[in-house]
Amino acid sequence: MKLNLTTGVIPSLNVSAGLLGFFFVKTWTKLLNKAGFLKQPFTRQENTVIQTCVVATSGIAFSGGFGSYLFGMSEAVAKQSTEVSDAQNIKNPSLGWMIGFLFVVSFLGLFSVVPLRKIMIIDFKLTYPSGTATAHLINSFHTPQGAKLAKKQVRELGKFFSFSFLWGFFQWFFTAGDDCGFVNFPTFGLKAYQNKFYFDFSATYVGVGMICPYLINVSLLIGAILSWGIMWPLIKNREGDWYAAEHSSGLHGLQGYKVFIAIAMILGDGAYNFCKVLGHTLSGLYKQFNSNDTVLPVANRSSPVTSRTLSYDEQRRSELFLRDQIPSWFAVGGYVIIAIVSIVTVPHIFHQLKWYYIVVIYAIAPILAFCNAYGCGLTDWSLASTYGKLAIFTIGAWAGAANGGVIAGLAACGVMMNIVSTASDLMQDFKTGYMTLASPKSMFVSQVIGTAMGCVISPCVFWLFYKAFHNLGAPSSEYPAPFALVYRNMSILGVEGFSALPRHCLTLCYIFFAAAIIINAIRDAVGKRRARFIPVPMAMAIPFYIGGYFAIDMCVGSFILFIWKRINKGKASAFGPAVASGLICGDGIWTLPSSILSLAGVRPPICMKFLSKSQNLKVDTFLNS
Repeated sequence: MKLNLTTGVIPSLNVSAGLLGFFFVKTWTKLLNKAGFLKQPFTRQENTVIQTCVVATSGIAFSGGFGSYLFGMSEAVAKQSTEVSDAQNIKNPSLGWMIGFLFVVSFLGLFSVVPLRKIMIIDFKLTYPSGTATAHLINSFHTPQGAKLAKKQVRELGKFFSFSFLWGFFQWFFTAGDDCGFVNFPTFGLKAYQNKFYFDFSATYVGVGMICPYLINVSLLIGAILSWGIMWPLIKNREGDWYAAEHSSGLHGLQGYKVFIAIAMILGDGAYNFCKVLGHTLSGLYKQFNSNDTVLPVANRSSPVTSRTLSYDEQRRSELFLRDQIPSWFAVGGYVIIAIVSIVTVPHIFHQLKWYYIVVIYAIAPILAFCNAYGCGLTDWSLASTYGKLAIFTIGAWAGAANGGVIAGLAACGVMMNIVSTASDLMQDFKTGYMTLASPKSMFVSQVIGTAMGCVISPCVFWLFYKAFHNLGAPSSEYPAPFALVYRNMSILGVEGFSALPRHCLTLCYIFFAAAIIINAIRDAVGKRRARFIPVPMAMAIPFYIGGYFAIDMCVGSFILFIWKRINKGKASAFGPAVASGLICGDGIWTLPSSILSLAGVRPPICMKFLSKSQNLKVDTFLNS
């Protein structure tokens, strides 16, 4: 949640979930065994089921839209855009409706792809790289050598968790006012600080930088230099010509360029990858249908998999995977029942989102869920947010501004994202279960339980942030939630068209939209070796709005990992993810007590602020007088 509300950059935390799940349950079972209550060992299948539940719970923090479409409906975000900010197009967060909304939209994706699991995993033999990697990790834990390594990894995670938590606690003492504390340390000077270039001592983003690939971190830094180092200062010099000075902080001023150019790059990247993954999907399906070896399964026909083509391990996995079937009638019936409940309920939560909009979404959602799950199996790339943006533009334009089109578009985004995101997540988990010999029924039940937990836990955690930090969503706050404004402005763009853009902004948007497509095409054309040196447009776009401070944190994390690998590659590979997870979790957990202190009215005692020489002289003169 903290990552969602700060930058929106969320790395995969599957390794952390698997490692901590293994450690805690292993410790618990040992204690039970010593007490004489348990004789069975902790198995990889149980580890897989726990992992599935934990990841499903945390996944709702992303698909729930607390840092994007859902918070984008609020008055706090609407005030920043000034366009279409009437009561009809605002809905402030409330714990009741958020939990209710998530419960009626988050389970459809699970039922939409269950009948296709055999086709995806066994017949098409899709790799699902993240699911396969998680399975290998879990399998390695349940070997004598793997168990020893896991113990050491957890020890390292614990050390850096403690350090990160205590560092967050120490920093809190110096944040008594606005722009106070280490998070506002002008590392490269005050001029660079004004342009969002500084190191903010965030253990979270140093940890994220250690997990994310080097290329992503460098792309973020390049994007920050291009926008805050070059473009925004040049556009600011055009104040009075390109935009009126009084509009500087609104969408018709400099803020508009920051937001809409970032949106153009994100949409360009999304459009390219959508076409690319769709092309892979259609190509893969064409090959499957026209393959001489493969017969697509139909009712009462045995699997085309034969012992002649499979190893003993694969035969055993396939046998166990097919033995524990989830009936198709159950999946189809579940989808229809939940869809009916959702069609009736959601318009009561968002009166702007009419029932027939939802019917259209649910009619095409299974096809898009299949495409996303299939594409994810080929490329490990989920396009859930891209499908969500598609819903924003189509439903928002259909509803219109006068009928609350902004809220309708954002709510439709939530409905679509929850379906396609959970569908691909479930198929990744089925692949993990297939590799670890876990029961598909158990995996499905675990995913349902995890999703239900996420529908309650995630809104409660967000509500804590919302109540504790009154400037949540403000650009200069500790939690700017940049994607909330981005998603809202996408919805405004869908409703109002290009009239919402400041002068020359549309031309720049076209340029950056095209640039994102061209850069991606070049990356694919030159091959993987050379593509390592070409930045990723999506990553470049993120700092356009919020600045480069977090990119510097992440590059510091990359640099630490790079030096560590130079000194001892084996240790860095084994313990790097554990150290990074400790840094992320410790700082993240500190947010909970700091929120409680804020709610209780306990303020830090010190404000550490940095002033220029001239400002300091004025302050001293004022105090002395």
